[in-house]
Amino acid sequence: MQEINRKLGALRRPPLLVRAARLGVPGYVRSTALPRLIGPGPLPTAREALARLIEIERAQDAARRGGAVTYRAAHHVAVLIAVMGEARLLDREAQENASGIDSLRLAT
Repeated sequence: MQEINRKLGALRRPPLLVRAARLGVPGYVRSTALPRLIGPGPLPTAREALARLIEIERAQDAARRGGAVTYRAAHHVAVLIAVMGEARLLDREAQENASGIDSLRLAT
């Protein structure tokens, strides 16, 4: 978890990209977004998805910085939305585990 937090904390992107992504997070649906972004198959855990999305986002940012003709800002924003959505899911899971909610659910 600390490695993922470190990677997320190190991301520095243009404010316009970040604002656009933040606006999209409330509408993020992982069951439809993840297959489009990381490929078909069973949905990975939030930690696995986040690790893969961070690598995809890095490639997108490199393309943006390099002025690649294949770069699409809309796709980059979609990846950032997924990164933010998965980070929130991972954070929520960590909070539930820390509070013992899962243990309580199993006990009742």
